[in-house]
Amino acid sequence: MSEQLENQMIAEFDVPVEMRDGIVLRANIYRPNQEGKWPVLLHRHPYNKDTPPISFGLYDISRAVRQGYVVIVQDTRGRFASEGEWELISTSKQEASDTFETIQWASTLPYSNGKVGMFGESYSAFVQWAGMLKNPRVLKAATPSFSWSDPFDGFMYRGGALELGFLSYWQLGMYLDTLSRRYADEQERADALAQLVSDIDQLKTEMKTLPLKQFAPFARNKVAPFILEHVERGMDQDYVDALSLKGKYDKFTVPALNIAGWYDIFLQGTIENFLKMRNKGGSPEARQSKLVIGPWMHLDHSHQAGEINFGLAANYAVADMVGLQLRWFDHFVKGKDTGMINEAPVKIFVMGENVWRDEYEWPLARTNYTSYYLHSQGHANTLHGDGVLSTIMPDQEPADHYTYDPLNPVITKGGAIMMPPDFSSGAFDQREIESRNDVLVYTTPVLENDVEVTGPVKVKLWASSSAVDTDFVARLVDVHPDGYAQNLTDGIIRARYRNAAKGEAPSLIEPGKAYLYEIDLWSTSNVFKKGHRIRLDITSSNFPRWDRNPNTGRQFGEDRAEDVVIARQTVFHDAEHPSCIILPIIPRR
Repeated sequence: MSEQLENQMIAEFDVPVEMRDGIVLRANIYRPNQEGKWPVLLHRHPYNKDTPPISFGLYDISRAVRQGYVVIVQDTRGRFASEGEWELISTSKQEASDTFETIQWASTLPYSNGKVGMFGESYSAFVQWAGMLKNPRVLKAATPSFSWSDPFDGFMYRGGALELGFLSYWQLGMYLDTLSRRYADEQERADALAQLVSDIDQLKTEMKTLPLKQFAPFARNKVAPFILEHVERGMDQDYVDALSLKGKYDKFTVPALNIAGWYDIFLQGTIENFLKMRNKGGSPEARQSKLVIGPWMHLDHSHQAGEINFGLAANYAVADMVGLQLRWFDHFVKGKDTGMINEAPVKIFVMGENVWRDEYEWPLARTNYTSYYLHSQGHANTLHGDGVLSTIMPDQEPADHYTYDPLNPVITKGGAIMMPPDFSSGAFDQREIESRNDVLVYTTPVLENDVEVTGPVKVKLWASSSAVDTDFVARLVDVHPDGYAQNLTDGIIRARYRNAAKGEAPSLIEPGKAYLYEIDLWSTSNVFKKGHRIRLDITSSNFPRWDRNPNTGRQFGEDRAEDVVIARQTVFHDAEHPSCIILPIIPRR
């Protein structure tokens, strides 16, 4: 029988699967219209199985069926056609068993050959990891794409700051489907829907209100208490353990093809998942996991990211990510030698040069980690200031100062975000932001040769504040010859959490004392072309992507507008305080 099937596809809708606790989940099944038994590819997600977003994994179901697979798309618990209640924390604890039971069911269908693969991105990627924790023997491969690893590194928090923009938009949107379950009365349901839609539309305005614990959309709808709980709980790892993969990688035995985007909110999580699987995976197959990173955003995998067109070759479809995943499944699920194991484990899109490139490790073994130091004569404020970035160590230089007012924060413009439509993700010109006096700007001279930066980027910032708690934000920028300032990657550190990575408890800072802050800007791959310049921006807010630090040192969420403290920030760059950005420079062949 030919591997490429020409006959029509059979589709079955709302097929019930009863879980051990009696809850019935429903799925759509697509299979070859031929006699025989086929391997199954399973996609579980909470976004309606009947209208799967085209950005999610193997969206070309017919192609997978023609290639000899049964494809099953299931609504997760509490979503659309599936029974139960959905709430992030409680449901996340249930996803492992729901996924395991669904995998077992799929493997025993009369047209299944007993072998299963899983695909999907974002929440669906988390579902895959949750199911893999149960170690179902019939599961042979997975492609968890655009996925987090640690909820406190880009999902709920980042550097101690709340991911306010993402959580507000996503959580309220997720509750649109639950209203029919919550309101039996048609008029009450219509009123609740109208209010929820209005609140989502007004998020840009509503997120400015204080105190955060009385965030109006949540108070009105009473459907998303989880965010307010997290404001109170802070970074409580035990509370979110079901959502975290930290310390669990030795339990995963299934090989994973990890797909990420340079402008994706879960970039670092996907990279971390790949690295830990390669080094600590619980089987030889798991340690054969691979990584692909394109210039993509979370919900847009085309060749356009914000204002920048990276060329048609960068398009998810043109790069044939569907075909790549099917090759992955052919190898591990069907047992065909597709040659994938002999190929490089890492494939990255190098921005600036706009080409795909294979690599054999991450970070790249040939990386020259190079410190670019901050310099100025004390006036680095705005892009018109005297801030300079160079590889020369500073000697005796005056510090730079700026004032951070929480009621006048720097507004989010692009980046690795997923927020209300008022805030687009991807690459955008940062010159408007860099024109603010509360943004320090450090720029290299015009480059005489191409400089490639590929790998993890970190900032070591020596700074003090007049407040007992505050934030510092750093952003790496590619300045084009015409002055266009393209954001590449950024990060934030909340002062009280400055030593969280070392396992230390949060602690306030002493006003006026210089501290070393390490800011993780995650990773990027970009060639700063000859004639361009490398730039580092330093400020104290990126709102409403991250919640504003009111600078008071009190419990977060309690401060009113009249309570906030204006902070006088000082950034040092001298022999004793050599502030710098550490760039992973790749030698040019």
